[in-house]
Amino acid sequence: MSEKVEFTMEFVVKASPKMLYKFLSTPSGLSEWFADNVNSRGKKFSFFWEQSEEVAFLVNKKADKHIRFRWEEEEDENAFFEFKLEIDDLTNDVSLIITDFAEEDEIEEAQLLWESQINSLLHAIGS
Repeated sequence: MSEKVEFTMEFVVKASPKMLYKFLSTPSGLSEWFADNVNSRGKKFSFFWEQSEEVAFLVNKKADKHIRFRWEEEEDENAFFEFKLEIDDLTNDVSLIITDFAEEDEIEEAQLLWESQINSLLHAIGS
């Protein structure tokens, strides 16, 4: 298996960091756009899509700033996916920065998937 490569994507979101963070960090918020259903027990998050279930563990978080998960089945110990919120000092625009990992030949596909997911998020928050 080839080593995964880190990539980041940035999206400007018309929402407050506090409101947006709930969509990124809570089972009910993540169920609105990321997966069909999400359950959590402590740091363990179960994500459900149709007939499949994937488990991720909360690695770290800071309220209204960032949250990082690591997939249970991930073989690359350095791989994770993270949502980070930044506010532009001049414009007060809120940026959602996504960091994820994929194999070199799968980065474009992963980016397209994230774009689709973020479109669902923007629709869910009315942005």
